[in-house]
Order: sequence, then C-alpha cells, then structure tokens
Amino acid sequence: MIAIGGCIGTGLFMASGTAIHSAGPGGALVAYAAIGLMVYFLMTSLGEMATWLPTSGSFATYASRYVDPSLGFALGWNYWFNWVITVAVDISIAAVVITYWEPLRALMPAWGWSLTFFGIICALNAFSVRAYGESEYWFALIKVITVIIFLCIGTLTIFGIMGGAYVGFSNFTAGDGPFLGNGAGGHFLTILGVFLIAGFSFQGTELIGVTAGETENPEKSIPKAVKQIFWRILIFYILAILVIGLLIPHTSEELLGADIGAGAENIAKSPFTLVFERAGFAFAAAVMNAVILSSVLSAGNSGMYASVRMLYAMGKDGLAWPVFARTSRSSGVPLLALAATAAVIFALFLLQLNEGIGKDLFDQYIIAASGLTGFIAWLGIAVSHYRFRRAFIAQGRSLSELSYRAKWFPFGPLLALTLCVLVIIGQDTDLVLKGDLDWKRLAVTYMGIPVFLAFYLYHKLRYRTHKIPLQDIDLRRDAE
Repeated sequence: MIAIGGCIGTGLFMASGTAIHSAGPGGALVAYAAIGLMVYFLMTSLGEMATWLPTSGSFATYASRYVDPSLGFALGWNYWFNWVITVAVDISIAAVVITYWEPLRALMPAWGWSLTFFGIICALNAFSVRAYGESEYWFALIKVITVIIFLCIGTLTIFGIMGGAYVGFSNFTAGDGPFLGNGAGGHFLTILGVFLIAGFSFQGTELIGVTAGETENPEKSIPKAVKQIFWRILIFYILAILVIGLLIPHTSEELLGADIGAGAENIAKSPFTLVFERAGFAFAAAVMNAVILSSVLSAGNSGMYASVRMLYAMGKDGLAWPVFARTSRSSGVPLLALAATAAVIFALFLLQLNEGIGKDLFDQYIIAASGLTGFIAWLGIAVSHYRFRRAFIAQGRSLSELSYRAKWFPFGPLLALTLCVLVIIGQDTDLVLKGDLDWKRLAVTYMGIPVFLAFYLYHKLRYRTHKIPLQDIDLRRDAE
C-alpha cells in the first residue's frame, strides 16, 4: 500500500490534465508509459538490493557500499534535503486545500491549519513505525478507491450509460490530436516535456526501499510490492489518462486550471472533478477536494518518515552525526533525527510566511534546489544496482543466492539510467533544444545538480574516497 501511495497523488489527480493539454492524450499516454517502464525497472533494481540488504538508508547505503562513499553521502543528504522541503510545501498546500470549505476557512487562519497538520505528521512519526504504516495504509486506500470509482464511472460515461450520449474517440482525436507538436521533432519535444510531469508523479515509489529496513519480512513483502508496481502503473495511470483523454478534449482550457498551489477553487478544474461532474455528480469538487487533502497529508507523512529514517541511517553509516542513530527504547523511533528534521521544516515554513525576501527565496531557489533530487536518487539506484550485480559475479557468487532478481539485467538499469539522464536534461525543453537561453532561468531550472555536486565534492575532498573495486565491494547481508 505504501508503494501504491507513492504512485498515486496530486500528480495524477491534478497534473494529468496539464500533460494531456500539452502533448495530447496520445503523447501523454506515451510519456507516462515510458516513465512507468523506467520506474518499474528501477523498482526491480531496488527490490533486489532491498531484499538482500534491508536498511532504512536504502540507495544511500547501497551507493556507499557498492559504488563510492561520497556518492552515498551526496544521495543521502540530497534526499533528506528534498523531503524536508517537500514537507514544508505540503503543510502549506494542505492549508490552501482545506480553505475550500468556507466554515473551516473562518475557523482558523491558513498558517494555523498548516501548524495543525504539521503537529499531526510529527505525532504520527513520533510513535512506533506501526502508526506510520497504519496511517499510510488508509491514505493509500482512499486514493485507490477514488481511482477505481473514477475508472468505472468514466467508462460508463464514455459509452453513454451515464452523463449523456456515446462519446467514442471524437475527443481523443480532436484538433491535432492525439499527438501534439509540429513534425517529428515537435512531437518529441512535447512528449519530453510530459516526461518531467510523469517523473514527478511517480516520485515516492522508492519509499519501499526506505521502509524495507523496518519491514517484518522484507524477502517476501518487498518483491511482492515491486512485482505489482507495473500493473498499478498500468491500471491507475494509463487507464485514467485514457479515460480523461476520451471524455475531455485536449483543447479544453479547463485542463490547465488544476493547480492546487494557486487556490483551492482550482480543485474544481481537476480532470477527475470534470469527469465526475460530466457524469452528473454535483458534489464532485467537494469529494475530490477531500481526496486531494488526504493525498497532500499522505505525501507530508511519507516525506517526514523518509527524511527521518534517511538521517537515522546516515548516522549509523557514518555519513551524518552518530547522535542521529539513537532510538527510543520503547518504540525504536529515532527521536533526535525526528526533532532535527522537524526543526528545519519549521524554519523553512517560517521562511514561506515572510511575504518579502524570505518567500521569494523559498519559492524561486530553495524549491528549485530540490527539483531534480528524485531523478538523481533514481540515477543512484540504477548505478548502485549495476555495480552490485557486477560485484556479485566478480566475487564468484551464484545468482541463486538472491531471493529476488531484477528483470532483464543489465538492460533494465541501463534503460532507466538513460531515461533519467534524458529527463534531467529535458527539464526545460525551450532552454535545451530551442536555443532560448536565459541564464537566470537556466540556473534555477538546473539548481539541483550543483547542490548534489556540492555534497559530493565536499565529502570527496574531505575524505579522499575512491570508487570501490568490484572485488572489494562489501556484499555482507548486515547493515553494520
């Protein structure tokens, strides 16, 4: 359910409309299918390593062991930094979403709601890991039920059983659809632009690697989750985009209105809301607002868990101060790591509240610095798995020792690595491929890369680390 929760979120509920409007329904389907395939290979790679060595440090620990300690240091701190920023953004967005209901808007100012949600997230993570798992189960269940109902109602609407006459493929091929763009190069550029949207939508699936460290039976549960990711992506994303593309023409300006950061009223422009309203559901916007609120809180809850466990694991691995590796005796929760993470999130939230320089700094530069972190983490997974499997063979070990093996090695991680690089380069297609050079825009768009390199070079120069030879890679099954 955590893997499902990582896949389904505001990227599907809100940003899918922008993807269809930008590239057409056909282009959006191709982009989401390609990124979905990439994520599947990445998760099989992560699954192989996580069942061999379950640890909360996940890909940061694997990179330190199988590639270079400096790479693990940079991946771990970059990932922690990303989730800290994400939680700060999520608690602000949750306050925007809840003000959709007038009585709640009058009850408390937005910053009050943000602090309330922040307190709830901190409390869930201060209890034993069971509290996090239980809350994520119900958050994920809400999203799964919503998508299943959407697919059923959307299918009935397409065939005219609900909401009016038979639709067919008229909307799917409207205008220049289903693929937008002038010529082959134009089609590629528009699809490349949607790669970014799809990539952000799927970020969070790597959380199953972080949770492996506290999973009761990772050798069974992790492979099961990984194997089902492909079908979840197929059902929840591909079919949902197909239904939206068939019911709402890509030329509709309403598809561009779904932006929860710009105001709660824009929830009404969610493609899910538009389809439900077409089927005759008058309270569709209010229902979707509640679902999106649960998605935002789920993202904040997962972000807090991921950042705290990453800081804890780095403390154990010597990549952060050892004090962060301490856990409470009663529940085993790294409370010092939680307190430090919460303090940084609170400081960033206060920065957002400053309507002057502080807010501009946060909106333009701090968020930009975390923009590429998910893709960089995926790159780290692909590289670490490639080195792990090569070391396994080089040291004369049999693949039969692996309780779970990634599919299509080495094609899988190499394809994932190639697509990740392509998405990172294509963050802004106007800048990269159309010659529209704006240095400030370039710096903001790609700021995540120098931030990652700063972490990497700091550790490399301080500790003089080197790439670990295949014969010297530590393949033990303990995390010490």
